[in-house]
Amino acid sequence: MLKQRIITALILAPAAILAIFYLPLFYFAALLMIVIGIGAWEWGPLMGFKRKTKRISFVATTLVLIGAIWVLLSPSDLWLNSKELHSYAVALLWIAVAWWVFSAFLMFSYPNSSTFWSKHRSVRGMFGWLTLVPTWVAFMVIRTNDYQADAYHGAQLLMFLFLMVWSADVGAYFVGKAIGKNKLMPNVSPGKTFEGFLGGVVSACLLVAITAYNLNWSSEQFVTVLLVTVLITTVSVLGDLNESMFKRQAGVKDSGSILPGHGGVLDRIDSLTATAPVFALCYVLFGW
Repeated sequence: MLKQRIITALILAPAAILAIFYLPLFYFAALLMIVIGIGAWEWGPLMGFKRKTKRISFVATTLVLIGAIWVLLSPSDLWLNSKELHSYAVALLWIAVAWWVFSAFLMFSYPNSSTFWSKHRSVRGMFGWLTLVPTWVAFMVIRTNDYQADAYHGAQLLMFLFLMVWSADVGAYFVGKAIGKNKLMPNVSPGKTFEGFLGGVVSACLLVAITAYNLNWSSEQFVTVLLVTVLITTVSVLGDLNESMFKRQAGVKDSGSILPGHGGVLDRIDSLTATAPVFALCYVLFGW
């Protein structure tokens, strides 16, 4: 299993990096829609959908929602200037943050909280849209920042987010395997430990420290990004646990099998669905 995970990661990571840095905005947005569409397909079983027609309908509705946002807020119009984001985009990011706060409540109170939402597919579908649709918005917000002045600036920000999440995942995995004893949230995901969580936070903070040293950041920049990193790594666990909760309720082990050793697309982007909106909003509010 570990060998499969490593091989798949060695293929996916370069592909993601190439897409982030070298795809034109239109094609990047379209590719991201495809990824979100696959995620919506995998969300179907979490809603209890077994028929392909229902899953296709959910995918189509998800893509229509994203398409409507694309028409309303084209990538070139997201930023009014390098520091000011369109008010509609800001509102969507805040809606995403509100959802993840509510999601945290659902997880901490699980399984009691599932009494209502587990009986209503429409509610679980709404949860899916709140998870997936803002992810597309957040990625485009980050990627298009200061695009006219520097086409690679947003790509670097997005890459930094990926590296934070990846380093946190790696740190959490190996620390959890080595010394993990205290379960973080056993009702939702029995495999995750408090030690693994701390290992992920420390790993991501080390990445930030190395970056700050190499880029000669000021102490103010370093402290700002370090605090954001602690927040992001915490939220990344929230995204992971969110999917675990819905899979557990639906009796599903993996969201899919498209990625050998990793499961489905949702299993790979679950952390990013939570971190991308928070990261984008933090950059809008604080910058660095």
